[in-house]
Amino acid sequence: MYKEIILDYQDLSPYLNKETLTTHLDLYRNNLNKLNSLLNQANYDYTYSMKDLISHIDIFNLNIRGEILYYLSSILNHNLYFYNISNNKNIVPVGTIAKDINKYFNSYDNFKKEFKAKALNLKGSGYTFLVMDDKGVLKIINTSNEDSPYYYGMEPIISLDLWEHARFLQYKNNKEAYIDSFFQIIDFKKINQYYEKLLQK
Repeated sequence: MYKEIILDYQDLSPYLNKETLTTHLDLYRNNLNKLNSLLNQANYDYTYSMKDLISHIDIFNLNIRGEILYYLSSILNHNLYFYNISNNKNIVPVGTIAKDINKYFNSYDNFKKEFKAKALNLKGSGYTFLVMDDKGVLKIINTSNEDSPYYYGMEPIISLDLWEHARFLQYKNNKEAYIDSFFQIIDFKKINQYYEKLLQK
């Protein structure tokens, strides 16, 4: 079975209070259980990583394929979101990701401005991602619902969950405050480690 991500934090207050984080993690675990249950019903042998399973989704019958893809993408999106944040106060880009943010967005401040504008422009539920496209270029994109950048041949690097379940208990309709808080708990040390591994592939 696919396993849940191991977190190195239990509380991200005041930026994400315990009730918000706990509720979000409960939903994430419920979706992971649903994914594993669907895969077990389909007699899947867990040959592929979750990322690789997206490109092999046609091994499943059409009557179950869409539901598997939904929960699979949900877990991938959430795994990255929860990986991206911590209480370690590594909120300034470092290493290779810092260099490439400056390369493609001119500065970190400009990157934050563009990322926030893109997130505020998302209609309905979904995510804002920093991705690397198939040419190695960094871009900011939005996806709807649980769509994954992997569908489009892109590697997600930063994931911001913009579903109401990620923020509503604490921030209600103040989406902008939630986005600002995300940048107070983002962990660029971990993001840089993840990014450098992608570049080595």
